[in-house]
Amino acid sequence: MSVRFGVFVPQGWKMDLAEIADPVEQYEAMTQVARVADAGPWDAIWLYDHFHTVPEPTLNSVFECWTATSTLARDTSRVRIGQMVGCNGYRQPSLYAKIASTVDVASHGRLIAGLGAGWYEHEWKAYGYEWKDVPERMAEFREAVEIVHKMWTEDRPVFQGRHFSIDEPINQPRRKPEFWLGGGGEKVTLKLVAKYADGCNIGGGNPDTIRHKLSVLREHCDRLGRDFGAITKSTTVELDLAESTADTIGRVERLVEAGADYVLFYVPRVAYDHTPMQRLAADLVPQFR
Repeated sequence: MSVRFGVFVPQGWKMDLAEIADPVEQYEAMTQVARVADAGPWDAIWLYDHFHTVPEPTLNSVFECWTATSTLARDTSRVRIGQMVGCNGYRQPSLYAKIASTVDVASHGRLIAGLGAGWYEHEWKAYGYEWKDVPERMAEFREAVEIVHKMWTEDRPVFQGRHFSIDEPINQPRRKPEFWLGGGGEKVTLKLVAKYADGCNIGGGNPDTIRHKLSVLREHCDRLGRDFGAITKSTTVELDLAESTADTIGRVERLVEAGADYVLFYVPRVAYDHTPMQRLAADLVPQFR
């Protein structure tokens, strides 16, 4: 099975630009990683949708996801550009759909639009978004996914829900980018994947979790009449810089055996040193093509 590979650009969220003082130089460091990936053989570059750093909020740069997505779409020419994943709480879903349609045009059809329910409580409250418990956030997420799908597939969509509504919005250019959902919730998220999504991100690099979540997703697909094979099954791995390439290849092999067909790498310190990313591109990626 051919496996696709993506790499996260250094965006600041994981304190991965903190050693660069000038914000302009920080942004250029992020762009340079995107351009290295664009040279091949990476399939996509990825961004997070967060405002504050982790593991705790600090006074350090974090570049906004959709702004960065749109600029990187113009700074590259080959790789796809995706979010892992957009936070539903930060943009009304019809606006999210409009933004994504615009960026898909700007990227010449290379956008992967990611969406999830969101989880970083401190960030929500700091920016003035109402923090709600999990059932409420998942109910909003369910409505949002349907609205986004309608905005991309219908001329004058109508939706009236408990949390969101639309009344014949015109979304031109009407573009449907590749649509991924993040999260492994078995009752809501994976069912939404089966019904609406082109891809999912699950398991956090754990083969046993991936195997279980994909069995649940297959059941949802069977019930809905969806082709399970048409859905991209991705997982995210943080590269251990002390690990040998052979050991990393072994890790990826176990993920593929569990059912993953797309691996997203987070490479620590890639803003300062492209070598580990280039080593993966040269020695790991071709092993799975």
